[in-house]
Amino acid sequence: MLREQDLEQVVRTPISKQEAGKLLEHLDNWNGKVGSSWKVRATANQSVLESGDPFGYVDVYKGLCKLENEGTLRASDRQHLNQSLELLVEELAYATGGTPEQARKQITR
Repeated sequence: MLREQDLEQVVRTPISKQEAGKLLEHLDNWNGKVGSSWKVRATANQSVLESGDPFGYVDVYKGLCKLENEGTLRASDRQHLNQSLELLVEELAYATGGTPEQARKQITR
C-alpha cells in the first residue's frame, strides 16, 4: 500500500528499450573503482540500491564482480551483488519484453 501523496517520490517510470541498450553499454564499458573500506563501500552500495537508479545498479554490480574475481567479497558485498543483479534483471526484462533468464544472460556475459 502506498499513499497517493508519496507516489512521485516512491514510484518511477521503468526504463525504455532504448535506455536498456544504454544500460547494457554502460555495463560493457564500466571502468570504475571500488572502495577499499568495506564499511564505506557497504553504506554507499546500499544507498545506490535504494536510489532506484539502474545505472547505479550497474556500478554496484560491476564493482562487486571485480572484488569477487579477486576473492575479497564480504557478506554484505555478496548481498549487494545479488541484489544489484536481481534489480538489473528486473529492469532489463521489463524494458526489453524478454524473460528474466534472457536478461540475466545479457548481464552476465
